[in-house]
Amino acid sequence: MRTHTLRWKNFELNLGRRTAIMGVVNVTPDSFSDGGRFYGTDLAVAQAERLVAEGADILDIGGESTRPFAREVSAQDEMARVLPVIQRLAGRISIPISIDTAKAAVADAALNAGAAMVNDIGALALDPHMGAVTARHGVPVIVMHMKGSPRTMQIDPVYDDLVGEVHQFLQAAMDRAVAAGIAREHIIIDPGIGFGKTLHHNLQLIQQLDKFADLAAPILIGPSRKAFIRKLLSEELGSEIKADRPEVETGTQAAVAMSIVNGAHIVRVHDVANTRAMVRVLDAIRNGF
Repeated sequence: MRTHTLRWKNFELNLGRRTAIMGVVNVTPDSFSDGGRFYGTDLAVAQAERLVAEGADILDIGGESTRPFAREVSAQDEMARVLPVIQRLAGRISIPISIDTAKAAVADAALNAGAAMVNDIGALALDPHMGAVTARHGVPVIVMHMKGSPRTMQIDPVYDDLVGEVHQFLQAAMDRAVAAGIAREHIIIDPGIGFGKTLHHNLQLIQQLDKFADLAAPILIGPSRKAFIRKLLSEELGSEIKADRPEVETGTQAAVAMSIVNGAHIVRVHDVANTRAMVRVLDAIRNGF
C-alpha cells in the first residue's frame, strides 16, 4: 500500500502501515446511525471523549444529517450545534478535530473554534468559498464523491462506468482544491459509500478501491452502519434491522476490513473500540508483525 504523511499545525498523520480511525460524532436530532443520541453539547462532548479514549485518531463532528432525503439545515443552526462542542474539545484532546460540513461559513467558524480539518461531502463544489476558506487555514480537506445531493442521491442512481466516473470526479475535485490554494499533500479522497450508490455500487467500490491508488492521495472510506449493510443483513435475517443492531456492527467490520485490504488509509466509523481491535490485528497481518 502507498504510504502518506500529513503534517500541518501541531499534527502529523502517518498513513499506510497503520490504519487511522476517524470517530463520528453527530450533533443532530435525525442521524440515521444513532437517532439523535448525542444531540446536545454535553452528550456530544462525552461521546467524543469516549471515542478518543477508545483509540480514535481523528474526530469528525457534524451538525447536519446527510442521510438520504434529509432536510437542509441553515448555517446558523449548524454552527449552533457544533461550535460549542468543538470549543470545549479543542483544548482537552490531542487528536485533530474534523468539521463535517459543506458550508464555507460553518467550516471557517469551526476552524477558528479549534477544528483542524474539513470533511466536505460537496468536494468544494457546493459552496464556492469552501476551497478558499480551507486554503486560508492551511488544513487538510476530505473531498467526497456524491451523485446529486442528500435529498436526491438515492433516487435511482445510474452509472455507465461506476469506478471510472468516481475516479474522474475525485481527480477533478483534487484539481479544484489545488487551484484554490490547498496543498496537494493535504487532500484526502473519499469515494462516497452510500452517497448516490446502490447496494451493488457500494460493494463494487469497496472491491475495487485499489483503482483509486493512482490518484496518489490518502483514501478515506465510510461504510459504517450504512444502508447497504443493513439491506444485506435484512435479506439474511428476513426482517428490516436498525442501524444500531449488533449484527450491523459486525457487517460494518467486514466492510471496513475489506476496505483496508483494498487500500483505505482512514476509516470513518461510529464504533471506535471494535474497529481499533480489528484494525490492530489486520494491520499486524498486513505488515507481518
